[in-house]
Amino acid sequence: MTSVVIDHRNKTVLAGFVIMIIFALVPFAQVQVQAREIHREQTEHGTIIVEEVATGLSYPWAMVFLPDGSALITEREGRLRLMAPDGSLSAGLSGVPEVYASGQGGLLDIALDPDFGSNRRVYLSYAEPRSQGENATAVARAVLDDSNKWLSNVEVIFQQQPSYSGNKHFGSRLVFAPDGNLFVTLGERSSLRDEAQNLGNHLGTVVRIAPDGSVPDDNPFVGQDGVMPEIWSYGHRNPQGAALNPESGELWLHEHGPRGGDEVNIPEAGKNYGWPVITHGQEYFGGEIGVGTEKEGMEQPIHYWVPSIAPSGMAFYTGDAVDEWQGDIFVGALAGRLLVRLDREDDRITGEERMLEDLGERIRDVSMGPDGMIYLLTDASSGRVLRLRPGA
Repeated sequence: MTSVVIDHRNKTVLAGFVIMIIFALVPFAQVQVQAREIHREQTEHGTIIVEEVATGLSYPWAMVFLPDGSALITEREGRLRLMAPDGSLSAGLSGVPEVYASGQGGLLDIALDPDFGSNRRVYLSYAEPRSQGENATAVARAVLDDSNKWLSNVEVIFQQQPSYSGNKHFGSRLVFAPDGNLFVTLGERSSLRDEAQNLGNHLGTVVRIAPDGSVPDDNPFVGQDGVMPEIWSYGHRNPQGAALNPESGELWLHEHGPRGGDEVNIPEAGKNYGWPVITHGQEYFGGEIGVGTEKEGMEQPIHYWVPSIAPSGMAFYTGDAVDEWQGDIFVGALAGRLLVRLDREDDRITGEERMLEDLGERIRDVSMGPDGMIYLLTDASSGRVLRLRPGA
């Protein structure tokens, strides 16, 4: 699609291989966070300590670390903030696109360009206000200035179609693949759930685009009449967690089910993940959805939760603080108010450990920090950045 340029002069992800690329370009500064302990607990692999790194965030949604050890954090209401290496927070950066901030909509995910060290580009996903009171998920890229205070050269490179007047199920996570293309997870907007089976729109899909928003030639539906060429996989509900498997380079994601049926999937090119024809969940008011849990031609999740934990945020553990966690997956939970560690062997989930239940926080995002520790964002009007480290 044609890029849309936003002129702000007239207005008052990374994981796996991408992290390795940035390390090669600009070494991360030593993180010197001033944190205070707020919780500790015994896990299957020893004691962990939870530290408060920063507080005073308004419903933070996503964070990404910069090469100097600072981090950019999105707030759902439309503000982008910088957390310095010592944990102090800036005011909002200027140049952020206008967002539709209502319900589940707002400023969502953020990712760094694989070549951030030379081009300073960041990518934002957000609920974009459209005409006649409608909205939809969009992706913009911009250049972060050297002082980390504003965005310039903002371009909208992707716009989900169609737009809609609701305020639910926007997705949306951004993950760069090893080949430099960008995966974007998109919700099916709740009331339009049947459209997740319609390849003529972007609802309930994972799309794959080039960094400028163009369509890669090897996307699975390129050249097919009546099909959106950006689509990579479809039949998803509301994927709010995604990360690259650091061993295989494959995209993994999780998505919200309705009343139960949250799923972990490895979306493959051209495949149908079933929503709302098959699901392990039920209607919120009770009763079955679709035809059951299986149907020929539709993929099964590799893991699911019944009852629902409302998963959000996802990271593969690549640190060295806890050897037994190597390669495991950490998932935040909103309704569940906990952190889940998934034991993994290749493409199989072999076990699950529930952590931080006594902390009682809605966990929105999970990230690996440059210090090898796990960082969490809590979903609250006084949201916090938390860090996990092993106890003595």
